[in-house]
Amino acid sequence: MGSPFLYFAGDRLSTAELTAACLDGHLVDLGEGYIPADAVETAALRAGSLSELLGADLAATHLSAAWIHGVLPDPPGRHTVQRAASRRLHHVLGRRIVYRDLQVDPADLVRIGGVWVTAPPRTLADLARIADPRYQAAAAAMADAMPRVRSGAVAWLSEHGPLPGKAKALRMLRQDEVTRYTS
Repeated sequence: MGSPFLYFAGDRLSTAELTAACLDGHLVDLGEGYIPADAVETAALRAGSLSELLGADLAATHLSAAWIHGVLPDPPGRHTVQRAASRRLHHVLGRRIVYRDLQVDPADLVRIGGVWVTAPPRTLADLARIADPRYQAAAAAMADAMPRVRSGAVAWLSEHGPLPGKAKALRMLRQDEVTRYTS
């Protein structure tokens, strides 16, 4: 059962009713759903808004996980997801997501709002490994907003074997740590 504060088209309200509620200012969009205009936007509501997109088999990762954890003000245009289920998925997933088939280690997942999301240290480690400026900005924002997560991300990267972008991510995370304490 989802949150009573989340609304999806065709669930409790039709698309026409949702549209009218939005036009009247009673509901606002959040991720893939809608919430009351006066509701406090929480990680559970952000994650829950992706429940129809993720289902039980997918986990939010990268920018999507950063948004759920409250690091980004807006959700990404396409949600990045990975397989949380041990079995491979053999169906078309849709244009709203970027899908990675590699299963996320269950130890790296947390359940928020009824969906799987990569834990903050894993999310930061993933963001820091990607050279794209959007990912680097999100990694910097997450490291600043959640300073304790930085050491967890360094530990996660150090415990894992070869990964694309690992050396650069470790340098960035450690450099920021050194810069912060020497400034």
